[in-house]
Amino acid sequence: MPEAFYEPLAGDRYTSTSAVTGPWDPRLAHGSPPAALLLHAIDRAFPRPDARVARIAFDFLGPVPVAEVAVAVERPRPGARIELLRARLSAGGRAVLEASAWRIATGPGRAEDVGERRAPPSLPGPQAQRLFADVPSFPYGEALEWRFVDGAFDALGPATVYARPRLPLVAGCEVSPLGRLLLMVDSANGISAELAPSRFTFVPIELTVGVVRHPRTEWVGMRARTTIVADGVGQTHADLFDEDGFLGTALQTLFIAPRTPSPSPSPSPSPSP
Repeated sequence: MPEAFYEPLAGDRYTSTSAVTGPWDPRLAHGSPPAALLLHAIDRAFPRPDARVARIAFDFLGPVPVAEVAVAVERPRPGARIELLRARLSAGGRAVLEASAWRIATGPGRAEDVGERRAPPSLPGPQAQRLFADVPSFPYGEALEWRFVDGAFDALGPATVYARPRLPLVAGCEVSPLGRLLLMVDSANGISAELAPSRFTFVPIELTVGVVRHPRTEWVGMRARTTIVADGVGQTHADLFDEDGFLGTALQTLFIAPRTPSPSPSPSPSPSP
C-alpha cells in the first residue's frame, strides 16, 4: 500500500498514488480523495483557526485521473464572520473538480444546542473487509477500514457504516478531521447502491456536505440511502456522524444508466446431427 493518497510536488501540484484508484477503471480516481485534497488546499492557502467550514460543495467536471494534478485556490468573498472559498483541481491542463466552501467564524455562548439529539450507532468491532461482490477489489476501498452497522458493499439497499483512513491524505501531513470525513463520504452511493454495480452506472455529478460541527473522534460514519427514478436520475442522502453524535448531511446527485456490455464472441456453429 502506498505511503499516502497523494505525494506533494513543488508549488500546488501533487502526484496521485494508486490508493486513489476507484472501482471502475484503474486510470480513474474515486471521488473522495480529490475532494479531500481540495479542502486540504483551502486550509493550507487560507488558515483560519477561529472559523470552520460549514458547507462544502463539489462539482465533478469530468473523470479525475490517477495522475499528476494541480490545485488553484481563491477567496472570492472574504469576511471577518463569513467567507466563501473556492478551489479547482486540474489534470493535464483541464479542470476536473471544483469546490465551493462557506466558512463561519465561531465563538462560545452564541446559542444553546438545538436540534438533532439522536445517539450515533455503536462502533462495531473489526470486520472482514468485503467490497462489491461483482466488481474486482480496488485500491481506494482497501485504503480505508470499513465497519458496517447494517448493510454492506456487497448487499443492495440502505446501509450504515463507520470508516477511517489507513493512510494520510498527503504524505507528511496530518489529515484534518473534516478531511477524514471527506475521504469517506463520496462512497455514500456505493454503500447504499440499489442497482448492481456490474450492470449499472450510478455516477455522482456533484456532492454537497453540510456539517454543524467537525468530527471529534477517529471513526466517522454515515447512514445512506439512495432513490432512483426510471429515466436515469438518482439521489443519495446520508446522515453523517462520529462516535460523539450527529455531524450533518451529505447529498449526491447521480447519473444512472445501464452499463454497455462488452461485445461477446459469436457462438460457434453447432455440429450437424
